[in-house]
Amino acid sequence: MNIGWGVAGVLAGGLLNGSFVAPMKWMSKWRWENSWLVYSVAGLLVIPWLTAFATVPHLLSIFLQSSTSVLVKVLLFGLGWGIGSVLFGLGVNRLGLAVGYGIILGLIAPIGTFLPLLVLHPERLGTRQGHVLMAGTALVLAGIVFLALAGKCREKKCAILAPMVQTGFLAGFIICVFAGIFSPMLNFSFVFGQELQQKALLSGTEIGMASNAIWCLTLMAGFLVNFGYCIFLLRKNNTWRLFTGATVSSGHWFGAVAMGFLCFGSFLVYGMGATRLGSLGGIVGWPLFMSMSLITSNGLGALTGEWKGAGTRSYSYSVAGLALLIAAIVVISRQSST
Repeated sequence: MNIGWGVAGVLAGGLLNGSFVAPMKWMSKWRWENSWLVYSVAGLLVIPWLTAFATVPHLLSIFLQSSTSVLVKVLLFGLGWGIGSVLFGLGVNRLGLAVGYGIILGLIAPIGTFLPLLVLHPERLGTRQGHVLMAGTALVLAGIVFLALAGKCREKKCAILAPMVQTGFLAGFIICVFAGIFSPMLNFSFVFGQELQQKALLSGTEIGMASNAIWCLTLMAGFLVNFGYCIFLLRKNNTWRLFTGATVSSGHWFGAVAMGFLCFGSFLVYGMGATRLGSLGGIVGWPLFMSMSLITSNGLGALTGEWKGAGTRSYSYSVAGLALLIAAIVVISRQSST
């Protein structure tokens, strides 16, 4: 029963994560930096800290009692994830939910699973489990190739792209690859920050909320990167004025804040589920989380017309790439739990 609830929580977190960028499609009066700044303040700073103070007793004392090395790791991984988060937003903005999410999550899943296993349980690399994990990584790379082909074909074929998708596939692809390399650091902070979670439990925190002691620090560090880059773009592009433009509706503000709730909610629910999966929860749960994110984002991408006019060939490449990625995630997930 405990494992069942854990898996359900991880999948629910993936559902939220796969949909949190979608509101940007309807913020046509704002530039990327406008939407991303409001989202970052809400989802990476305000909501995580309010939630942590509300659910973790003696939160500041927990930080004071924790080892410096763990705090530094959590903050550094948060900064790395912040870089990945900025690149994630830029990549999806260029390639759309379907292709962008596919490439990024296709890298996040194996890296976020494989590296913690390599550091914490290196003895398993020479086992059948390690061999299958490497095979799963090869499937991921093959899936990324097919998604790259799909995106390139779509760029050539489409007469009308979805409002969210920009041109310039190669630049978008490179951005997505680097986003996929940096973004798994969110899971590293969860896996390597277990001391904070244990101290939160000892202070009387409910098991499902103990990970909030990690998330508030990780996301705060990531916020600094996102905030800094948004401020840079707002000054460079002179887009501060768009916040108060006469044509900007309250829906823009609501949508950006909703992105923050969906994003943090995905991490919160993922942490609740992964905690119930035992000592390897951060390794077992991560590919499941990514799998549901991938399925959700591609479903939303299709529903919002990102493949309109793309042609059969482009769509076939996309389906093949997604099938390979989902197969890889399933393989990695099954082997991580043995």
